Amino acid sequence: MAYFDGVYVALITPFDENQEVDYQRLQTFCKWLIDQGVDGLIPGGSLGEYATLEETERVKVVETVIEAAAGRVPVMVGTGAPSTRQVTKWARHAKDAGAAGLMALPPINYNPMKHEILAHYEALSDVGLPVIAYNNPHDYPTDLTPDLLKEIGQFENIVGVKEFSGDVRRVHDILEKTNLEVMIGVDDLAFEGALSGATGWISGVPNALPVEGCELFHYGRKGEIDKGLALYRKLLPLFHYDANPQLVQSIKYMAKLAGQDCGPTRPPRLPLPDDYYASIKADFHYAKGTAISQ
Repeated sequence: MAYFDGVYVALITPFDENQEVDYQRLQTFCKWLIDQGVDGLIPGGSLGEYATLEETERVKVVETVIEAAAGRVPVMVGTGAPSTRQVTKWARHAKDAGAAGLMALPPINYNPMKHEILAHYEALSDVGLPVIAYNNPHDYPTDLTPDLLKEIGQFENIVGVKEFSGDVRRVHDILEKTNLEVMIGVDDLAFEGALSGATGWISGVPNALPVEGCELFHYGRKGEIDKGLALYRKLLPLFHYDANPQLVQSIKYMAKLAGQDCGPTRPPRLPLPDDYYASIKADFHYAKGTAISQ
């Protein structure tokens, strides 16, 4: 039995027109996602623009999401920060606030040696919450390979990995070599990942299309290939934006198209060119099977 099975949404953070965090909107948005059937929520990730938040804002975002979830779904909190000391501080805050688990990058500021990576995850394990290690070798210097994950997984509370390498073969290698659960971390491998044995999906586009995202992943878990492929091919053009550096602006715009406007992004992320938004809009309507309104 996986600790965190199903579709966990890596939350966008709502801002108002003055780029202040809109906590009321965040609470409403979380409740909407839960009502639409998502299995869990994750504040504090890169999609939530955690690096742009003041410390007091980050505290309140986590506490707002946990309050909004009200025990209906688990909340896993992102702990990204420059130092292990800061990471474990955020982990302890998450635990005290009532989080069910942690999503934790390896050291992010330079290319660490193996013993430093292991010490980092040992410190996280010692906090006492289940930890999903986050492998993203595209944006950070460390690749959590299956062999390295085998060593990391020996710490008591390291229970899984968010696999964002983009190579679905990693799912098989991790499941073969470790005792960790695998959560797919890149949207455009959600279906293949589920078919390959991933028990969870830390998702981006389901901020805007939670029902479709949950249906797709559950088709994959059940091996319902024909139904899954038909839906997957409609969603795939949108999923590609999740693996793009402009994923935050893109997914916030998708949420707006879905009637869940969460406001602008904070600089350095700025609005995208009009033709970029036009492409997202066309792909969104293709996924929904609707005509584009002028």
